[in-house]
Amino acid sequence: MRRGPVDSGGRWGARTGALRISVGTLLVVAAACDSGERPALGEVDVPIPAPVSNPPDRLYERSIVFSTVGTDTAFMVPMLFTAETHADGIARTARGWLRRGSTWDAFHDASWDTPPSRAPWRLLPHGGLRLVVGVEDAITTIVFEEGPRVLELEFGNVLIEWTGRTGQVFRLLDGALFLSEQRVGGIVVDATRTLASSGPPGGDWAFLMSGDSLQVVLESTRYEPPGTPGVYHGWGRLDSRELQWPSLTVEWPETSAFEPARQDVPAEWSIVGGQDLVGTLTAETAQLQAGDGPGPLLPVDGLFGVSGTLVIDGQAFPVRGLIRHTRP
Repeated sequence: MRRGPVDSGGRWGARTGALRISVGTLLVVAAACDSGERPALGEVDVPIPAPVSNPPDRLYERSIVFSTVGTDTAFMVPMLFTAETHADGIARTARGWLRRGSTWDAFHDASWDTPPSRAPWRLLPHGGLRLVVGVEDAITTIVFEEGPRVLELEFGNVLIEWTGRTGQVFRLLDGALFLSEQRVGGIVVDATRTLASSGPPGGDWAFLMSGDSLQVVLESTRYEPPGTPGVYHGWGRLDSRELQWPSLTVEWPETSAFEPARQDVPAEWSIVGGQDLVGTLTAETAQLQAGDGPGPLLPVDGLFGVSGTLVIDGQAFPVRGLIRHTRP
């Protein structure tokens, strides 16, 4: 069954407030003593640092999604980062949205290039986006401040971490969002994936929650063309108990036309994993972009706000969350 076209949008305004950040700075000073005469040029071998080069043909994705756990003040903040290596450097993107209900506001959308790096996957500040980094380069706070807009995302304790077959990592953490001098608590999913930039896009993935008792992450094991059931694996946390589903099938019972890309996109998802997990999700709202290409079909880059029901071992849970969807 096919629905009508998808559209979404919206704005938000934030009052300027004092940022609650205290960052200690460590200053290291190196001094060298000069003793004796300097050798003539050419009398000693001076080591030349090896040029920095990127790992070739790599696309590093990092997706950070904050979500409140209640329904009274339902906020969601997806932030998507990419770093694609090439011969001369790294092409980077950073995008962020504030979602409340059906309203999405793209508060940050930047693309820029940086020189080659031995750690191209590392996130970098840019424009109004700043990062507070703690021990072992772990990000503790993301701050966005531009004009009257101030948004602060704070990371807490790691609740659980899952690693996929190809090295992807999904980490759940306690978190808090400061917006317009208001603080709301929630949960953060921090997902990292590494792909071949010349290959197909990564498969879709989903982050679903039922209050503060259940959190579920589903990830497609590979990109599948439209009309082909997706093969997924999944992880869950139910009242601090870890769950895993090594093989799931996800289908699209309903689709909707996304005319800018001249493609259909999912409007409903059916999840089947035997008796352990079944469910149905419906798109409530979407943030979709059409990419560039020779056509006639153009790439799709999208986020869906979804709600539905998951049945785990016979127990039904109402869930809501986010699905990341891409199509070449």
